[in-house]
Amino acid sequence: MRNYIIKRFLQLIPVLILVSIFSFLIIHAAPGDPIQNYVKPGMSEEQIQTIREEYGVDGNIVKQYVAWVGHVVRGDLGTSIYKNRPVTELLAEKLPATLILMGAALLISLLVSIPLGLWAGLKKNKMTDNIISFLSYFGISVPQFWLAMILIIIFALTLEILPSGGMRTVNVDTTWDLLRHLVLPAVVLSFSNTAVFTRYIRSSTISQLEEDYVLTARSKGTSRYRILTRHVLKNCLLPIITLVGINLAGLVCGSFVIESVFSWPGIGRLAMDAVNSRDYPLIMGFTMFSCTILILGNFLADILYAVADPRIKQGMGKNNG
Repeated sequence: MRNYIIKRFLQLIPVLILVSIFSFLIIHAAPGDPIQNYVKPGMSEEQIQTIREEYGVDGNIVKQYVAWVGHVVRGDLGTSIYKNRPVTELLAEKLPATLILMGAALLISLLVSIPLGLWAGLKKNKMTDNIISFLSYFGISVPQFWLAMILIIIFALTLEILPSGGMRTVNVDTTWDLLRHLVLPAVVLSFSNTAVFTRYIRSSTISQLEEDYVLTARSKGTSRYRILTRHVLKNCLLPIITLVGINLAGLVCGSFVIESVFSWPGIGRLAMDAVNSRDYPLIMGFTMFSCTILILGNFLADILYAVADPRIKQGMGKNNG
């Protein structure tokens, strides 16, 4: 098991290197000069060159990338052109809000999708299954921005029971106030993942109910509830472990839109500001942060799957032997 973890972790390094190279090339291939918007009238060429050197956008792209990597290995992601502050400081400042939003969205997805998926699987091809399947397809296809607007109109503007944006009310610092602000953005961000998880759990439930061990348990008089909770549920949740790791990308990318719509003060909103202001160091910092979260999420999902499934443990033991 230890050798497997070390091997998987070492595989992350070349992936991060390739991601950084392609991201750097794509970001710097965009037309225009990121410094031009911040150059004051009357500045000399020497002053402009000093600004370029300060923000790491002077010289050819190879020189810029090598300089950027040199700073990254020292824990320095550069200085934001737009904010004039260290990128690491900005990301660390916005990270808690984004983690709260992503954690709440993931929790909602799991709490809703597991019972719905099991229920749909138990009621295969019946009215209940058809309704849940329709809602799942709707959840997968509906645009997050449109859904956010609809929920704001209904719950914030019409019913006036939830705030339309922000993370806290001014001069109010209570958990209840935070939860009220969290409901709408977390529900919207979780919508697509909930639909995907529900579909997977439904398919797994149908498949597991047709397995020999379920038929044997039924022939012995084991109750349907016991079969479902003690056997079927565990096997249905195994694929979800991997799926959660894969769908972290959707949570990170979804935060772009959700945090902007709901004025949630997280990294996604910061990234949108960086893109609009052509802030290369901040864009690169956010890109690498997002990719790192995605890669580590998949890494942890692989480890958890190996721990949860004895067959994979045995396979790793044979390989190590």
